[in-house]
Amino acid sequence: MVPIPDTEPKWYILHTYSGYEAMVRESLFRLIENNNLSDQIVDVKIPTEQTIEEKANGKKKVVERKLLPCYVFIKMIYSNQLWYLVTNTRGVTGFVGPQGRPIPMKEDEIRKMRLEDYVVDADFKAGDRVTIDNGPLEGFIGVLKEVNDETQRAKVSITMFGREQDVEVEYIQMTKIAPDAVEIPRDEED
Repeated sequence: MVPIPDTEPKWYILHTYSGYEAMVRESLFRLIENNNLSDQIVDVKIPTEQTIEEKANGKKKVVERKLLPCYVFIKMIYSNQLWYLVTNTRGVTGFVGPQGRPIPMKEDEIRKMRLEDYVVDADFKAGDRVTIDNGPLEGFIGVLKEVNDETQRAKVSITMFGREQDVEVEYIQMTKIAPDAVEIPRDEED
């Protein structure tokens, strides 16, 4: 069964060769630019998360990791022409779906992968105290160093392992703490 072309862009999943995710994303951006497809291919993402990794020398570091290696997410208005262009991009093995035909992602899957989480009325500014609500840094309290309303990300200074550490956090992952709120240090929690 061939999907009927749609007029609304939907999220689809592409399978790639291992380690080719970034190259596929860049190739798709070039494809969009060279063929003037920005009205048909709306977005291309590789979902990542920040994790804490311990090095051989005992030092701990916050690193960015892919949530799903070998997969790239693309928001597009499906058509047979786009299917052909996308599947013939170097590094792409095909769409996730029966016989390589894409199936649009469901709303709950989109939210779970945080493909479209967006804070519309962000009231964050440098110097604000925030608590991190989800992700590997959940429960940490910090101070905003920099905010970027365009990317919806902020640099937050937290105390980790007895040292000040700057981490990048999405707006959707944090909540502003009222100036008169009482802070419970993380080390004293259960």
